[in-house]
Amino acid sequence: MKMEAAGLVFVLLILAQSSAGSDDKLNVLLILADDGGFEMGTYRNRICQTPNLDALAHKSLIFNNAYTSVSSCSPSRSALLTGMPSHQNGIYGLHQGVHHFNSFSDVKSLPNILREHGIATGIIGKKDVGPKDTYKFDYEQTEENHSVQQVGRNITFMKLLTRQFLQNYTQQKPFFLYVAFHDPHRCGHTNPEYGNFCESFGNGDEGMGLIPDWQPIYYQYDEIDLPYFIPDTIQARKDVAEQYTTISRLDQGVGLILKELKDAGFDNNTLVIYSSDNGIPFPNGRTNLYDSGIAEPMFISSPLHRERWNQVTYSLTSLLDVVPTILDWFGIDDSNDVAPVELTGKSLLPLLTKEPKNVTNERVFASHSLHEVTMYYPMRMVRTHRYKLIHNLNYQSAFPIDQDFYISPTFQDILNRTINKENTYWFKTLKQYYNRPEWELYDLKHDPEELNNLAGKPDYKKIMQDLELQLYDWQNKTQDPWICSPHAVLEDKGAYKNNPQCMTLDNM
Repeated sequence: MKMEAAGLVFVLLILAQSSAGSDDKLNVLLILADDGGFEMGTYRNRICQTPNLDALAHKSLIFNNAYTSVSSCSPSRSALLTGMPSHQNGIYGLHQGVHHFNSFSDVKSLPNILREHGIATGIIGKKDVGPKDTYKFDYEQTEENHSVQQVGRNITFMKLLTRQFLQNYTQQKPFFLYVAFHDPHRCGHTNPEYGNFCESFGNGDEGMGLIPDWQPIYYQYDEIDLPYFIPDTIQARKDVAEQYTTISRLDQGVGLILKELKDAGFDNNTLVIYSSDNGIPFPNGRTNLYDSGIAEPMFISSPLHRERWNQVTYSLTSLLDVVPTILDWFGIDDSNDVAPVELTGKSLLPLLTKEPKNVTNERVFASHSLHEVTMYYPMRMVRTHRYKLIHNLNYQSAFPIDQDFYISPTFQDILNRTINKENTYWFKTLKQYYNRPEWELYDLKHDPEELNNLAGKPDYKKIMQDLELQLYDWQNKTQDPWICSPHAVLEDKGAYKNNPQCMTLDNM
C-alpha cells in the first residue's frame, strides 16, 4: 500500500508529454466504469457531481433501458468484448486470483478481430479477463503489468497512458481504445486503509499519495436521495456518500480522457461509448438479475450522428450489443469475422438517428452462473418492456453473498439489525433475499421494484409460457450448458450428437 503513493508521482516523470497528430479514419473510445450506476446529473441524481459525464451526455444519445447480460465483473467484461454471453464464451465467474475462469481458446474477442482488420487496439485499466491470447491488445496497461489502483483509479496516470497510446499507436491506423476504470468499485475488502470505496486513495492525506488531477469532493450523508433498494439508515447513507466521492474521481478521469482525445485531434472522428459492467455493490445490486443489478448507464456519442444528441432512447439495449455496434462502425461483417458463432446482439448505430416505431418485440437476456468461485447460483433471465422472467436454477440453496459486499457497512448493518430483530429499513428481509423460488415473474409496469412474484398465477400462465419459450430459444442459440437445469441432464454427445436431449431426473 505504501508504495502506491510513490507511483502516483513517479509516472509523471516517465511519460513524455507532446501533441499527437490527427487521423481522418474512424475510431472508437470505449469507457467503462466498475460497479458504476446512475449517480449523475444526467440520470436525475441531484447530489453527486458529475459535470464531465453530464457534458458527454449532452453530446450523446442517452440510454434509459440499457442492461448488462451478467451482473458480475469478469463475466460482464468478457461478454462486452466478445458479444457472447458468459455461458457461451467460457468466463463463468471472476477471472482473477484463485478463481481462474477463462474464455475458450477459440473465442474471437473484439480486439483480436479489429487487429485482423488493421485497427490499433489499446486497453488502459482493469482487464479482468483471459486468457491473454484471446484478449490481446496492441497496447496494454492493466493490472497484469501495474497495480490496478494505478491504472484504474490514478486518473493522472491514466491520462498520461492515454496520451502515450494516442501518440504512438494511431498515426497510420484507426484505433479502438478501451479505458476501464476501477472506480467506483469497493476496495475496503483488499485495501481498507483507503476507505470502503478507495475514496482516500491519492487524496494527499498522509500515506494516501497524491493524484495531481483529482480534486476530491466529499458529500453529506443526510442530503443523499437513496435508491429504493438501499436501506434508509445512517450506515448505508455514509456508505453511499463514500461511493459518491469515488464516482467524482471517475467523472474527473473521464474528463481527462476526453480532453486527451480532443487535444490529439480525434474528437471529430471517434465514436465514444460510456457504460458500466454491472449493478452497484449494494443489496439487490451486483450479482442480481433484478433491474437494480443489471440496469446500466449508457451514452453513445457519434460525431457523425448529431441528430439525437442530448436525447433519450427507451429501446431495450444489452451490453451484448456493443460488439456488433463497434464492428458496424468499422464496417466489419460480424457474420464472417465471429464465425462459427452467430452473435445475438444488434448494432445500436440506427438508434443514433431514429427511435424505432415498434418495440413490442424488443427483449434483453441475462445469464449469471457464478461471481466468486464459491458463489454458485446460476440464473437466466428474459426482460421485455413490460415483463421479466428469472429462472433460479439453484433455488434450493441460499443466494450467496460476495466478500467485499459482506463486510460493507450497509450489509453489516442489515445483518446485525436482522440478528437483533430490529427494523432494517429495507424493502425486503434477509430471509426473502436469501431464499428465492425457482421462477420469478414480474410485471414491471405495476411492480418496478420486483416484489410481487406472479409466477404460477393463472392469469399470467400464457405470458409465462411465452417468456419461458423465448428464454429457452436464446439458451439454445447461445449453446447454454445449463439449458436443461435443474430438472434434467443435457445429452449432446455420442448417440445424441445430432439430436440433443434434456433427459429428465424425475426430481420435480
